[in-house]
Amino acid sequence: MFEKVNPSHPDKVADRIAGALVDYAYTLEANPKIAVEILLGHGDCKIIIETSVLLDSKKITEIAHRIAGKDITVDCLVVPQDIELAKNQEEEIRCGDNGIFRGVPFTAEQIQLNNLAKSIYKKWPSDGKYLIDHGKLVICQSNAKNKDLLKFTKKCGNSIESAVINPLGEWTGGTNVDCGATNRKLGSDMADSCTGGGLHGKDLSKADVSVNIYAWLKAQELKRPVELSCAIGDKTVDGKPYSFIVEIAREYIQKIGGFEKLAEWGYQLK
Repeated sequence: MFEKVNPSHPDKVADRIAGALVDYAYTLEANPKIAVEILLGHGDCKIIIETSVLLDSKKITEIAHRIAGKDITVDCLVVPQDIELAKNQEEEIRCGDNGIFRGVPFTAEQIQLNNLAKSIYKKWPSDGKYLIDHGKLVICQSNAKNKDLLKFTKKCGNSIESAVINPLGEWTGGTNVDCGATNRKLGSDMADSCTGGGLHGKDLSKADVSVNIYAWLKAQELKRPVELSCAIGDKTVDGKPYSFIVEIAREYIQKIGGFEKLAEWGYQLK
């Protein structure tokens, strides 16, 4: 059982803006400290950023307009990272938060839905969500004629005979229909993996990012669930230096093209 949303879902738009702002911070410093929260919808985009680096307000607005559209009004609050929290990282990279994490290998069904969602989105690049449950397939794709969507979907997989297409009828979708918020679609991003915190809008010092990625990657390699926990200030996780965990996550982020790319589709095997 798995639900996937595409990059134009309002929650994913929020995640993508948050990810792009983290990418921006990494162009300014090698190891910035940043946390971004976003709420958007109906023409408005509210952004709150806690950061150790100086961000240009014009650049922030440009990023939001590129992803969410130039018609939105951007309201952004940028504040310095808390001084006491910053001291945690002064001498060396240490765990930036408390957390519990469970990485789980992708199933064949989850991989199938991932691939189907990408195929549909390539043809109809607008708000959409997709669900599969033991062969039952539900496709909700905005701005697509049902007959065209059914015809296209039949070419893309094996669970097609039971497919339900837009059960409430054709729809428009997008941020003028629904609101979006960061880290509200972690089930879509992580499948059966789970976390005590959010994956998006944070730098690599945060366990919510680095330990999450590390646990997921290890689960794919071992082909079994991996459970980890950590506390703020920890120097080691899973018997390894926290700096090692951070570098594993950094390598994965760089490989997929950045934090914004992570936000588009969540974890991906390729």
